[in-house]
Amino acid sequence: MSAALEVAGATTGPGTQAVDPAAHGSAGPWRTALGQLVRNKAAMASLILLVLIVLACLCAPLYASKIAHVDPFASNVSGTTIIDGKTQPLLEPSSTGLGLGVTPIGPTWDPTHYFLGVDNQGRDVFARLLYGGRNSLLIGISSAVICCAIATVLGVLAGYFGGAVDGVLSRLFDVVWAFPVYLLAICLSVVLITSGLDLGPVHIGPGSLWLPIGIIALIYVPYVARPLRGQVMALRQKEFLQASIGIGASDWRVMRREVLPNILPTVIVLLPLMTALNMLTESALSFLSIGVQPPNASWGTIINDGLGLLYTRPAVTIAPGLAIVLTAGALNVLGDGVRDALDPKAKLRGAA
Repeated sequence: MSAALEVAGATTGPGTQAVDPAAHGSAGPWRTALGQLVRNKAAMASLILLVLIVLACLCAPLYASKIAHVDPFASNVSGTTIIDGKTQPLLEPSSTGLGLGVTPIGPTWDPTHYFLGVDNQGRDVFARLLYGGRNSLLIGISSAVICCAIATVLGVLAGYFGGAVDGVLSRLFDVVWAFPVYLLAICLSVVLITSGLDLGPVHIGPGSLWLPIGIIALIYVPYVARPLRGQVMALRQKEFLQASIGIGASDWRVMRREVLPNILPTVIVLLPLMTALNMLTESALSFLSIGVQPPNASWGTIINDGLGLLYTRPAVTIAPGLAIVLTAGALNVLGDGVRDALDPKAKLRGAA
């Protein structure tokens, strides 16, 4: 016994510190997931690319006013510029020899001087590309957040309460799901873009960016709410949830403390994926002239502007198209990385 006490005293003597076992406990699930995400090189490269794209778009006013010295929204059909020491018009006479039409100047590859050339109205393509990215990213991110928030509430209510609540909400999902996505988006856009939206004291003008944000968020709610509803229905049968209900916890407390934390990883995984999908939908609507309205611009409207110049000045169309591909691809890769970090079993199931 005395030997044991001596050993214990030696380990906790003045020159040593007692070890708290709780201090060396395992990291929490969120910290573990973050560590796995940081170790995913593809996801980190995608995140860096997204940050660079967002920062570049946020600097659009600075670039237009301080570097390029242009107004990307003002027509400049009679403007001129200096290339290789020579003054040249921004819109050159057509090279067909018929004297009909004009051709915009192509890329100069000078960041301070019409880097990607001009469009058929003499506007700086690169400056418009940055401004268009601001709106495309705003619409994509905002509509994804709104869609996921609404879908989470409806999915939790339908899956938790079941019965009549689930029946009503599921039928609403079915009605929206019955329409092809782009057909429903086009129909809503054609009606609302021209007249705006009046909901009591709330008035949204015809050219407001809130119209495409709301339309895109609405049409994708069933696609997010359905899987969340199924996940909540599965959680409803778990013992820990039945125990919480059995001890008298209110429905609100159970949904907030037990259900929501368990489906939150799924919502986080869906968020970047829905952002990419919503950006593609916005670009399609804007390409059809029923999305972002002038004087605002988006990557979809810039593609539409360059459609008639596809064979003479393809940079007007290729640049926003490439920006959409890079951004949507990076969001999808990041979403896959977040999924693997939050649910390691998903990666194993995919490999199997």
